[in-house]
Formats: sequence, structure tokens, C-alpha cells
Amino acid sequence: ILAVQLCWIGYFLLVCLFIFELICLKCKHGYSLMSPSGEGQVLVIHGANYGRRDKTTCSAGRPASQLQVVQCSSQTSTNVVAESCNGKNSCTISASNSVFGDPCVGTYKYLEVDYTCQFQTVTCEESEANLQCGKGQILVIHRADYGRHDQTTCSNLQPHCRYAVCQTSADSLFISIQSCNGKNSCNISASNSVFGNPCFGTSKYLEVDYTCQCKYLITEENKYKKS
Repeated sequence: ILAVQLCWIGYFLLVCLFIFELICLKCKHGYSLMSPSGEGQVLVIHGANYGRRDKTTCSAGRPASQLQVVQCSSQTSTNVVAESCNGKNSCTISASNSVFGDPCVGTYKYLEVDYTCQFQTVTCEESEANLQCGKGQILVIHRADYGRHDQTTCSNLQPHCRYAVCQTSADSLFISIQSCNGKNSCNISASNSVFGNPCFGTSKYLEVDYTCQCKYLITEENKYKKS
């Protein structure tokens, strides 16, 4: 896990060059700017807290009276950040009472955001999804759906088919994980022969969300360790 602290007023840039989960810390009155660098990546917010959990984070220049309360948390933190940032390529959000409310009056607060950057692919029926990671990285599948969620995606390829929303294949995630997890790259066919046919007569597509994770983790001694 990568932890970054910036305690001055300004913009905070987090870049998803790292594949593992990221933690961003931003002091009150600052801005958190989360920006995946890779094409096709989107933000997925796992958790957030606006408040204070310890006496040391963002404490420079602050009187002791503003650092004493360490059980301070805005209950809406995760929802607010998720609504603002989930699914976007980049996101800016202010660490302020005007956005999150004031969970502990008189205490100097900071915003923590826990997030990952995921790739999202859409493959039309009878086509092949190609999932690829960089050298030394492996695929981790987080979500897969074979079916139809709307009437616009992949709607111009087979005019004789229906484009009604239909239930997705229950085994989509399991099949994708079995086919691709742990590999550097993977080809999987968006077809009824692979996933079954959840809705006859309807043109379908395969959606896959995934991350690329390193095969090796760097320890504190700067040695490589298999994950």
C-alpha cells in the first residue's frame, strides 16, 4: 500500500503507475486530485474518511488543542467521494467542511481516500476480448457480465436482433476468473458457447473490469518477494 501525505493548501495528484491499492491523505482546505495515467482506467473508491484518526497526520503548525480528538469521522465520507469519483478517469474533491460537514468542531481534519484504478472493457457478442498487462504483471478480474444492461452498447452490429435489457449470465465472473486470473494476457470469446445464453434473441456483450498486479512485491529491505 502506498501512503502519501501533503499538508499544505493546493492540489494533490495521484497517478496510477502503481498497481496496488493507493491511499491518499489531504489536509483540510486542500484538494485531492486522483488521476489514473493509463488509457481506459477508471477510479474505484473503496473507502474514505474526513476527520482525524491520530495526532500526527497534518499536524505541522497546528496547536495541540486542534489535534486532541482522534476518533473523528464523517459518516458520509465514502459515499460523497464515491458519488463524485467512481467510474471517472480523474477526480478533484475538496477536503472541507462544506463538502463533508464538520464531524468534530474545533479539530483540524484531513481527508483519506482509499482507491484503485481499474481497466474496463466492453466486447460485443461474437467478438473476442483481449485483456493485457505489462511485463511482470498479472490479470486480476473484479467484475464480468455477459448480457445487456442498456439499449445502446453494441447496438449497431446486428440490426435484426433485439436490444432489450436482459439478465446477465450468472457464471460470467467465474468463467472469466477461471480463464484469465493470474495470466499476463488473456483472450476470451464474448459468445453463448462460452457463457451460455441468458436472453435468446437479444444481442449481448461482455463487460470485464480488471486490474494488473505485479508478480513481485518490494519489501522494506528492497528485496523482491513473490506475492
